[in-house]
Amino acid sequence: MNRIDRLFQTKKNNILSVYFTAGHPELNSAISIITALAESGADLIEIGIPFSDPVADGPIIQKSDQVALANGMNLKLLFEQLKDIRKTVDIPLIFMGDINPVIQYGIEKFAKNSHEIGIDGIIIPDLPLDIYNEEYKVHFTKYNLCNIFLVSPQTSNERLKQLDEETRGFMYMVSASATTGMRQGFADYQIDYFNRVKSLNLKSPKLIGFGISDHSSFERTCQYANGAIIGSAFVKTLEKGGYSKENIQKFIKSILVG
Repeated sequence: MNRIDRLFQTKKNNILSVYFTAGHPELNSAISIITALAESGADLIEIGIPFSDPVADGPIIQKSDQVALANGMNLKLLFEQLKDIRKTVDIPLIFMGDINPVIQYGIEKFAKNSHEIGIDGIIIPDLPLDIYNEEYKVHFTKYNLCNIFLVSPQTSNERLKQLDEETRGFMYMVSASATTGMRQGFADYQIDYFNRVKSLNLKSPKLIGFGISDHSSFERTCQYANGAIIGSAFVKTLEKGGYSKENIQKFIKSILVG
């Protein structure tokens, strides 16, 4: 069974997914960050593939992409760094990144190598559904990779149901039509959106991302979905305090406990 599916079968609520950019703050920091997150209580980890012109990332994650690329991070090196990660970490791991690096690397090669090192799912924000079905689905299915689609407040009910049918793992609910890290708290239209999605009784579990940065926003988000995704706030923590186990533990505790 895919680890993402297993997670949502065994834990229904208050799931914490944490994003970081591979190669940031240092070229070889990914293993330490993943290990510390897993030991500190994160349920799921999203490993960002740095790209020079990311689609949905705000200034904090854009800066981390720039740092990672300047440090020399690329997909080939990332696969090499993570080749033994499953010897120490058992929680679900997801790659998140734009479509260009995947195309340059080769779609089937990317899927095969992801499976070989123990990656469970893929999030490609700028991958259209029709292209996924035509070119990616066969490879992701072959290598047991969950494809996670993003939805937003502008996504219609019809489209939500369509994406729900094609989603494996969970549905990524973008809380606002903005870049990451740009908003604190939720407006009325966002709450309406959360309730609208909830009322559809979709089959896919749901995690909400964008705008979650502390214990209060995490708790509130979990009222409307199975859990939350934190990215910019964690990347900022790494930038300020480094990637020591103590710094990461302190951050995760602040989210889960307050």
